[in-house]
Amino acid sequence: MNTLVTPTTSNTSVKRTSFVLLLIITLLNTMGLTIIVPLVPFLTLQFLAHSNNLAAIVGWLTAAYGLCQLLAAPALGMLSDRFGRRPILFICLLGSAIGYLILGLGGALWLLFLGRIIDGLTGGDISVLFSYVADITEPKDRGKYFGRLGVAAGVGSLIGPAFGGLLATVNYRAPFLAAAGLLLLTLVAGYFLLPESLRKEHRIPSIAVSELNPLKQLASTLRWANIRWLLLAWFFYELPVSMLQTTIAVLTKDSLGFNATQVGLVITLVGVVNILFQGVLVGWFLTKLGSIRLALIALVLVVSSYFVLGSIALFAVPLLLIVGIILFAGSGSLVENAVRGLLSQMVGRDEQGRMSGATQSLQSLGWIVGPLVGGFVYTVWGPFQAYVASAFITLLAILCLWIALPLLQRQHEQNQA
Repeated sequence: MNTLVTPTTSNTSVKRTSFVLLLIITLLNTMGLTIIVPLVPFLTLQFLAHSNNLAAIVGWLTAAYGLCQLLAAPALGMLSDRFGRRPILFICLLGSAIGYLILGLGGALWLLFLGRIIDGLTGGDISVLFSYVADITEPKDRGKYFGRLGVAAGVGSLIGPAFGGLLATVNYRAPFLAAAGLLLLTLVAGYFLLPESLRKEHRIPSIAVSELNPLKQLASTLRWANIRWLLLAWFFYELPVSMLQTTIAVLTKDSLGFNATQVGLVITLVGVVNILFQGVLVGWFLTKLGSIRLALIALVLVVSSYFVLGSIALFAVPLLLIVGIILFAGSGSLVENAVRGLLSQMVGRDEQGRMSGATQSLQSLGWIVGPLVGGFVYTVWGPFQAYVASAFITLLAILCLWIALPLLQRQHEQNQA
């Protein structure tokens, strides 16, 4: 039985083509997003009088991006439920491309902030892609297809940072211009080749202006009784992830003396591990353990990865970086697929966009608080303390998931019936 149930057509080849196109779009999109990651600290450093403030400034840059995503994500999710996935996806891709052009062409710190702000306001494309997948798959199969989408993201994460690191040998601006070009290519490919996935009868009839208020949306998200604790678990997982991604390049520069190319290779390792786990292992783990147990075990492994990575500041051994990155990326891939699958199973087809918007909102909130906390702790108390703090915050995610267990188990029993 074919599990890709596309609302706009019954043609099997079209269904498969749509999913293949989603994989390609995710690949190119993730390349565009990650190609700049190794460069941000080094480009920022050119505009700073004191290098010891680097972690804090990178934290503010990242937080500005997260704040704009928080403002925009609920609207993007609801707009995709109202008008369909295609137009919102294209708006997101165009905005990100413009943001990267500003980053690449700008010559001042305030232009770096402007570029991140524009990209943040239109940075909800990943949640729209996951909503598209939810539209064309059965609830019981979504975790598997989310995993395949994660593989495409992993390949992009593999290629993007390495390409960015190599382009950095030319200059620090070239990767940003390349990222803009990739995103524009993605937009063109999607426009001509990707059909709409959400039928008109499955769209919400209208959107009240008050519903676009991000604070109201965030509050209503936390009042969403059947998935409240699961959403909180997602938030407490994502918050320290943003702390790590804000500080990892600075940590490797400060403790191991890495340059932009070497940082790019480190982030490429994350992509390699993502591909292995999401493309090969996630389905096996889901079958053997189930989403609930897998999420709990993987979160414990994420906690341990923070301690390993933080110890680099004490011992400056590259092997610790390799072990920590493999542990973090592998267990994090399992967490994300398991939790996304659980969330998707807990809501109806007509709420998939709202749910994706809710997860994006909480993730954006994490990307506001996390980089500021991570940059502050790194600068004032030291890198080891920043990673210990990340580990303890992740323990809160485990606690929230544990509280959510009764509802998750009841839903699982209903799905099995």
